[in-house]
Amino acid sequence: MRKHISMTLVMVLLFSLVLSACDLLPQPETDAFRVGMVTDVGGIDDRSFNATAWRGIEMAEEELNVEGDFLESTAQPDYAPNLTHYINQDYDLIVTVGFLLADDTRDFAEANPDFNFAIVDFAYDPPVENIRGLVFATDEAAFLAGYAAAAATQTGIVATFGGINIPPVSIFMVGFEHGVNYYNEQNGANVQVLGWDTAANTGVFVGNFDSTDDGRRVADEFLSEGADIIMPVAGPVGLGSAEAVQQAGNAWIIGVDTDWTVSAPEYDAIILTSVLKNMDIAVFDTIQMAAEPGFTTFGGETYLGTLENDGVGIADVAPGTITADVEAELDQIRQAIIDGEIDTGWAAYIGGLN
Repeated sequence: MRKHISMTLVMVLLFSLVLSACDLLPQPETDAFRVGMVTDVGGIDDRSFNATAWRGIEMAEEELNVEGDFLESTAQPDYAPNLTHYINQDYDLIVTVGFLLADDTRDFAEANPDFNFAIVDFAYDPPVENIRGLVFATDEAAFLAGYAAAAATQTGIVATFGGINIPPVSIFMVGFEHGVNYYNEQNGANVQVLGWDTAANTGVFVGNFDSTDDGRRVADEFLSEGADIIMPVAGPVGLGSAEAVQQAGNAWIIGVDTDWTVSAPEYDAIILTSVLKNMDIAVFDTIQMAAEPGFTTFGGETYLGTLENDGVGIADVAPGTITADVEAELDQIRQAIIDGEIDTGWAAYIGGLN
């Protein structure tokens, strides 16, 4: 019996060594441009952040001669091993998803100057030659959502909260609050915002992007305080909030990153609108650039998604929740933001932190 167990252990160890060595073996020749994506926590099917970025690679697979692959990170210590995998596999482009991957992405890019990288939600200063930063002015779109929420609320109280207090999250919340405040100024109203205060730099954050239980808990607290519209900026956490709003039966949710009527259709009846962060378009555009014959490096450039270039936007507002006049005002406000006539609050806020 002891001999049988020992032989089994030996076989398991040998098999593990073979798997570990696979990353170091030369890969089969292929004409396809290969793109590897390292997710942040939350999973590839989070129906929000990671999923939207992955959709950009799927679009490239459909329209370009591209092969895509992803590795999921369940925690921050997964970032470096996942990046190492794509370096060892000699991928043509490595896309990392999220602000929290910034340090690892920079370290790997500087150590591997012959590889090209792109990162969603970070721009380096100074730039790194072989990284393209993909960032988004979501404050512009969230401002519109805040204005719509202020017009639609029946209780005069709306709310927002975040997953982790990092700029790609708080930028939504700042824009949302400023949109509500702008509605108040223009209409002599007094709609309150729970969960975020730009002036005090305080807000509600659950500390993660994956606990739907936290999403339900925070939403229930806001609902008990009279909020009837909630915008969670927290990936899958927000799906827990949507469940709480659906159960309440007298409130609305605002989606983020993607159109939740498409990505989370089970909550269609309670989705007021969604703040769109078109990461899929930015990722596709980056792949298309890098796959061009003769391409060498991004030169450290940064892509900025705005209302003007459709890098951000809002989905249709639920029918019957705002008037035709407010719809028209949203169009006017959108253009005024593009023209620089309306301040969405982010530049002053982030400037005050530096």
